[in-house]
Amino acid sequence: MTTEMLAIIVAGATIAIGSIGPAVGEARAAAAALEAMARQPDLAGRITRTLFVSLAMIESTAIYCLLVSILLLFKLVPLFEKAATAGP
Repeated sequence: MTTEMLAIIVAGATIAIGSIGPAVGEARAAAAALEAMARQPDLAGRITRTLFVSLAMIESTAIYCLLVSILLLFKLVPLFEKAATAGP
C-alpha cells in the first residue's frame, strides 16, 4: 500500500467520521430549539438567533475535518512522495 492510497483512505475516514458528530449535534440542537419555541413562543426570535450561532460553531467541526482531508490529499501526499524518492 502506497502512501497515496493510505492518505486517500485516511482522508475518506476523516470526512466520514468527522461528519457524523456535527450531524447528530445539529439535529439535537434543532430539536431542542423547536421544543423551546413550542414551550415559549414569545422567545422564538432569541432562541432562533442562539440556534444559528450554535449551529455555526457545530458546523466548524465538519469544516475542520474537510480541511484535514484536503491537506492529506493535496499537500502531504506530495511531501511523502518526495521523501520516498529521495532515499537514504
